[in-house]
Amino acid sequence: MASAALRVAVRRLSQQSSSRAPVLLRQMFEPKSCTYTYLLGDPESREALLIDPVLETAQRDAQLVKELGLKLLYAVNTHCHADHITGSGALRSLLPGCQSVISRLSGAQADVHIEEGDSIHFGSFALETRASPGHTPGCVTFVLDDQSMAFTGDALLIRGCGRTDFQQGCARTLYHSVHEKIFTLPGNCLIYPAHDYHGLTVSTVEEERTLNPRLTLTCEEFIKVMDNLNLPKPQQIDFAVPANMRCGVQMPPS
Repeated sequence: MASAALRVAVRRLSQQSSSRAPVLLRQMFEPKSCTYTYLLGDPESREALLIDPVLETAQRDAQLVKELGLKLLYAVNTHCHADHITGSGALRSLLPGCQSVISRLSGAQADVHIEEGDSIHFGSFALETRASPGHTPGCVTFVLDDQSMAFTGDALLIRGCGRTDFQQGCARTLYHSVHEKIFTLPGNCLIYPAHDYHGLTVSTVEEERTLNPRLTLTCEEFIKVMDNLNLPKPQQIDFAVPANMRCGVQMPPS
């Protein structure tokens, strides 16, 4: 069960949030799986969290946290990844006090399980959890409390979206998730995805609402496209998913 600190209503803009310093944001890249990891911090309290860390770059991320004088509270995953092993487990060891976080619907182990409507707090900031299943049943999108930025995982990519042909994916569910949970955000809300394969780093809700070649289709057209992608199986899926179900830590046999 999520802690009381997380099970709270999402805080809206207030006099406090409008006068606070801008959130500290760093976007890092892991080339093998083309994964983006995001470091968010409160410049005043120095509390921070990481979104979608990768095992191979956990040392890099931990070093950056230390260099910036931050205290990492959480290593958060948008879903149970199939293309890389999460760095959550390693970061828990590298930065004592850090807790792993993932959606309860992912079925994965973690220190903290979150659900639709939960907020993850760091300093004066908070991320709202929006369930956005379809790529996997446990996918979530994290929205900063002033709705200036959203971290969409694989649900919405820049001019694309996550595939739906494995891990209990469903194209119809993904279509409705994006349109109802992400496209309803303000048009100038920045979109930060979990991956990009073309060198792009950020988009906006309005750009994707009007320019995304898949998600501007009707739902039925979208389903046909997704059902005929014929993509190869992710190279790391056979060992990444089992590891990620254990928070990225291969547990020794009992």
